[in-house]
This record gives sequence, structure tokens and C-alpha cells, in this order.
Amino acid sequence: MDFAEYKKSLAANQPPDSLSPHLTSLWYDAKGDWEGAHNIIQDVHDTAAAEIHAYLHRKEGDQWNADYWYRRAGSKSPKVTLDEEWTLIVRRLIQ
Repeated sequence: MDFAEYKKSLAANQPPDSLSPHLTSLWYDAKGDWEGAHNIIQDVHDTAAAEIHAYLHRKEGDQWNADYWYRRAGSKSPKVTLDEEWTLIVRRLIQ
């Protein structure tokens, strides 16, 4: 699946079965289900999950918690919009 196909899948009511938990979490976030996205990613324990967890808390407005998760991911809060960050993460995961 490429980025364009992933974006098209957002028109569906359910995410594609083939998505990783990371991409499934971001799929639910894009559909406006922050809680569903967070519930998925909080149970995944790797660097990419920490980055998504950080993004979600940044989106929620909890910058302190976001900064904690960015540190766990080995990065810092980016100086881009939330939409740009979402796109960057999805593109990196799809490659």
C-alpha cells in the first residue's frame, strides 16, 4: 500500500486488515477517533509507537506528556503542523 492508497482507505468505515497497529492507530486518528488511536498505540512498545504516542498527546494539547513520548522516541517535538507531522509519520511507516 502506498500513501495515496492509504489516504483513499480513509473513506471506508473500517481500516484495511493488512495495516500494522501503527498505521491502524493513525488511520483512526485521521478519522477523528483520538481515543481509538490512543488505545491501539499505547499497547505497542517500539520507537515508532512512541513517536505516534507523542504526536497524539501533542494533538490532545498535553505537551508535557507529548515531550515525554518524543524523548522515548529519541526525538523532539517537531516544528511542523499536526497535519504535516501525521503525513511525515505515515509516509515513513509505509516505505
